[in-house]
Amino acid sequence: MADTVLSVVTDELPLAKPFRISGYTFHSTPIVEAHIRSGSLVGRGEAAGVYYTGDTTDVFVAQVRAMIPEIARGLTRADLQGALPPGGARNALDCALWELESLETGRPAWAIAGLAAPRALMTTLTLGADDPGVMATGAVTDYAHGKALKLKLSGETDLDIERVRAVRLARPDVWMGVDANQGYDAASIAALIPVLMDCRVSLLEQPFRRGAEAQLDGLRLPLPVAADESCLDLAELETLPGRFDVVNIKLDKCGGLTEGLAIARRAAELGLKVMVGNMSGSSLAMAPAFVVGQLCDVVDLDGPVLLKQDRVPGVSYTDGMIWCPAEVWGAA
Repeated sequence: MADTVLSVVTDELPLAKPFRISGYTFHSTPIVEAHIRSGSLVGRGEAAGVYYTGDTTDVFVAQVRAMIPEIARGLTRADLQGALPPGGARNALDCALWELESLETGRPAWAIAGLAAPRALMTTLTLGADDPGVMATGAVTDYAHGKALKLKLSGETDLDIERVRAVRLARPDVWMGVDANQGYDAASIAALIPVLMDCRVSLLEQPFRRGAEAQLDGLRLPLPVAADESCLDLAELETLPGRFDVVNIKLDKCGGLTEGLAIARRAAELGLKVMVGNMSGSSLAMAPAFVVGQLCDVVDLDGPVLLKQDRVPGVSYTDGMIWCPAEVWGAA
């Protein structure tokens, strides 16, 4: 691989409309693409970083570019795990190396990962924290085809309660989860829980802030609780049993498909359910996460749905299912 060359492309993907969660409102998604060329073959990886850890594109573009000499010397995916910490830079490079290996060997990424041929997956479709009526309308009009909805909450208890009730009334038929994005604590969550149960909410994601996980000790919440911000990588996975029931794997957090697969497999050994999510992005970011999704109990891969325009070719969303055609990424 002496002729292997790494290049970096940056872009800003506008969202179709502002997207609000607890503490943040997003209007676009900045992304970085790593392109690793060997002869006529090019492996690609897209990353958006992790805003709440300071892993912004400015930070990890420099990390990616610093690896140009190492890539030229034949850096492997195994080498990469020790060369960079978890985060956007390693994710972009890892996914690019996966696709390059697929092209060089003539084997799709899922086969290299030791998985069976992929199947379409039911994915959640996300409603940003908005006026309850707006969210209910979106659930019916924007996501009429959806079979699973995820509601972003803001930590404003009374308003969150109205949001959950309004969406459930509008869509009595769907699986529903809520994502608090660290907006609650052990005291404030008390009023919300009975409403979640009454509205048949199946999953509560990241209720408390990162670093405050001890508030879950002895709380005995009556529905499964998922760790997102509380678990960035494989090492932190070991801290979850006894507090969380589900781990949300995001390739930008853990640093790529290699570690994402390792987390999914280790979580099963620990008795945890597995979820795959995303930090937004185009179909190029969803494609490797779709591979992880083959091992998951809950799938949240709707990043392209939130964009004003996705790339072509892209993943497809039909009847609440996501499908990733072979030509999007990771196939010879």
